[in-house]
Amino acid sequence: MTSALIFAAGLGTRLYPLTANRPKALVEYEGKTLLEHVLDKIVAAGIHDIVVNVHHFPDQIIDFLKAHPKDARVRVSDERAYLRDTAGGLKFASPLFANSDHVLLHNVDILSSIDLKKLVEHHITSGADATLAVRDRSTARYLLFDPDDLSLCGWRNVQTGEEILSRNLPNAVSLAFSGIHVVNRKVINNLPTVEKSSIVPFYVQEAGKLSIQGYWHQEGSWLDVGKYKDFCNILK
Repeated sequence: MTSALIFAAGLGTRLYPLTANRPKALVEYEGKTLLEHVLDKIVAAGIHDIVVNVHHFPDQIIDFLKAHPKDARVRVSDERAYLRDTAGGLKFASPLFANSDHVLLHNVDILSSIDLKKLVEHHITSGADATLAVRDRSTARYLLFDPDDLSLCGWRNVQTGEEILSRNLPNAVSLAFSGIHVVNRKVINNLPTVEKSSIVPFYVQEAGKLSIQGYWHQEGSWLDVGKYKDFCNILK
């Protein structure tokens, strides 16, 4: 079974003042909350077991989910006591995925036209442990991939020069992570802790042991609406 986890627990500091009295997930874009945009896209991809993690104004999200039922079982991973970031959040929610072979992970502030069903099917067919949606766009931080098979080999911050390499490939392809990925049980089981930690460093550190692949989706639209300035610009 394939399930999904929507990362909606963040404080939304980059979207302030829109998040002064509500969680980022309930900020509206084109007449719908960001959470509903992502929920509808996941359900349309044929995934009907969904978990939403919460921390900032958690009761607002819980009440919203009750008032807006979907054609899916939607449960909550409650992080109100402690915000755990992406790797810690996935590990903390893992008991809810006990029957899941694969889990689609989706940031709540990402809106895109990517075909999630196609992404999941590619992940399963390829046999990868993790499949990361990536795009050729300008950013400060890039994931580095082997050009032959798009296997992950490193990470680079072009502003600071910081670099983490699992393999040193001089011809590595630099692509930006899209905030959408699919993992199997092996990844979940290998996550070290439910304490606060990010999943991208985990991917880079484990790239020599796990099969972590890029999924290049250059066509169509992709928006990160997590920053106030960027969000205001797309509303114009």
